[in-house]
Amino acid sequence: METLVVTETLEGVKKLTLAKEAAVIQKKNRIQVSNSKKPLFFYLNLAKRYIKQYDDVELSALGMAIPSVVTIAEILKKNGVATEKKILTSTVAMKWETNGKTIQKAKIEIVLGKPENTSNQAEAAAAATPAEERVDKNE
Repeated sequence: METLVVTETLEGVKKLTLAKEAAVIQKKNRIQVSNSKKPLFFYLNLAKRYIKQYDDVELSALGMAIPSVVTIAEILKKNGVATEKKILTSTVAMKWETNGKTIQKAKIEIVLGKPENTSNQAEAAAAATPAEERVDKNE
């Protein structure tokens, strides 16, 4: 279902846009990663903070910043800070300012959430280890 967003300009003219196209509305837990504005670890620490605060985070990037988003997601998953909920890929039409040509850019959105129970995961891993190996380790 598409919803309409009404915005008012300085001249008092109302402008109607579809919510899908209204990029002005930004989620509180979305991080738009750039590979040229901030270092990778800035986004990594910000994502950790967002996961603690909002229980999930949406990482998004265009073009050459996609590997940075994937790296951040993999680091968070490997360290047990987050689990992967959803991955979306698409292309976005962008217009060059200089010549007005339209080009397609790749876009990725990765949604990460808090792990369900880290203590239960450790118990499950211990249960998966054969009993003989656990006895040998204890001796």
